[in-house]
Amino acid sequence: MSFATLKKNSNSSFEKLTRELEKVASTEKSTGDDRLWKPELDKSGNGYAVIRFLPPPEGEELPWAKVFSHAFQGPGGWYIENSLTTIGKSDPVGDLNRKLWNSGRDSDKEIARKQKRKLSYFSNIYVVRDSLHPENEGRVFLFKYGKKIYDKIVAAMQPEFEDEKPINPFDFWTGADFKLKIRKLDGFWNYDKSEFAPQGTLGDFSDSELEEVYSKTHSLVEFTADSNFKTYEELDKRLGTVLAAKKTVVDMETVEAEEELVPVASAPVREEVKPKPSTDDESDTLSFFANLAEND
Repeated sequence: MSFATLKKNSNSSFEKLTRELEKVASTEKSTGDDRLWKPELDKSGNGYAVIRFLPPPEGEELPWAKVFSHAFQGPGGWYIENSLTTIGKSDPVGDLNRKLWNSGRDSDKEIARKQKRKLSYFSNIYVVRDSLHPENEGRVFLFKYGKKIYDKIVAAMQPEFEDEKPINPFDFWTGADFKLKIRKLDGFWNYDKSEFAPQGTLGDFSDSELEEVYSKTHSLVEFTADSNFKTYEELDKRLGTVLAAKKTVVDMETVEAEEELVPVASAPVREEVKPKPSTDDESDTLSFFANLAEND
């Protein structure tokens, strides 16, 4: 293209570039799994939402899926994978960590700690209140959470004191809304103030309205389906690459990340969002780490 032509077409070129940017933005946004709901912090650094845990989907027994995963960086990049221990099988990282721990060396134990598996739960929820994103209210989503919130559920079902009545948080009629309260302490998300509201029917809905909500729940068994896990050999090969190759290491002190790992059988699952740290050691998400891994 000559300089004269370049000058003549400058306006149209800019418009074309703008359209391409819009396409890219649209594509990037669509890479997230729109089934997943995530809380966010407001300008004050706190987060608040009201959700309702829903019963198991039709044909399934449990209202949650329990998944172990690993997310750590070695000289060869990031290792971000579901752990085979989720489905009761041996996992190469678990086997390696066991050897490291049993070596008796403190340095090996520290490596094993950094490579430990992380625990996440997935449940269906109904969003009662989401002030930052009111368009989510009245909709059914999948919600990923960790041990801290899971312990709140267990405490509601199995209270410690005799004056506390056990409840089933996943019941439409006798369950309770969950007030999710997030504070940022020392740079990490803290869920300690989260609590269940008094018992009651979800939204005071009629049975027909509740049935409609129920029809929108997502399968949970897919999270632990064999198809969602690589073979031992595939994982071992990836682990060898991560631990053996030489690449530039990211300064982890500058990385704020929330890990997210969802079934590979689903629609695109990793969402490019501003990462958020969490105090829940067993429930960090993998989206930021996944992006790094894909760029290795």
